[in-house]
Amino acid sequence: MQSALFAAENLEKESTTPGFTLQNSKMLKIELRGEAMARTGSMVAYQGQVQFQALGSGGAAKWLKQKLTGEGVPLMKVSGQGDVFLADRAADVHLIDLAQGDSLSVNGTNVLAFESSLSYDIKMVQGMGMLSSAGLFNCVFTGTGRIAITTKGTPVVLTVDQPTYADPQAAICWSSNLQTGYHRADQIGLGTLLGRTTGEAFTMSFAGQGFVVVQPSEEPPGGLVAGGQQQSSGGVLGGLLGG
Repeated sequence: MQSALFAAENLEKESTTPGFTLQNSKMLKIELRGEAMARTGSMVAYQGQVQFQALGSGGAAKWLKQKLTGEGVPLMKVSGQGDVFLADRAADVHLIDLAQGDSLSVNGTNVLAFESSLSYDIKMVQGMGMLSSAGLFNCVFTGTGRIAITTKGTPVVLTVDQPTYADPQAAICWSSNLQTGYHRADQIGLGTLLGRTTGEAFTMSFAGQGFVVVQPSEEPPGGLVAGGQQQSSGGVLGGLLGG
């Protein structure tokens, strides 16, 4: 049988070492020799002896935080020996290696999979308060290992060495040591009162030393509950998620 479908670029990529590799720009391959964590429902194919176990958000504390905030990653544990292929609605997949001391803040909807050596928690994005319709809560990953994230389209990675601003619905991850806040983009005036706006009421601000990954697509507001209103971060909830 002959077809351009069988071209070399479409054949399974053979790995020299176990772990995460890119099968192509939109598909992650895990050569599994143990276990890894993946987004629930992201498996598109596998070979070998592989088991899948639903984990919810990854523990009782994370489950509670996810219910309160709408943020988090619905997880499954993938274990065994074999090759597992993951994807998420044909989004672009990118690999990031974290070393000891690194900390990465990621929008939960952009997490595809991560090695079990990494840990994560759901934390408030400092400085945003209730002014943001997206990104009030993020998943913060620490430890040593590899994480696969997704973007809608080819992103830009901005080095934060000067005041940096991004649409909060397009900024998908950043160095968690950065100081975040908000910056009003629309100038209030007669035009604003008459309903004429730029569509950019405010942007996220980033300061310090690090990076921000911005995708060429704006995600719908995250962290929402019934009625489209974001949960308040005050009181007990603020204390629970601030640490």
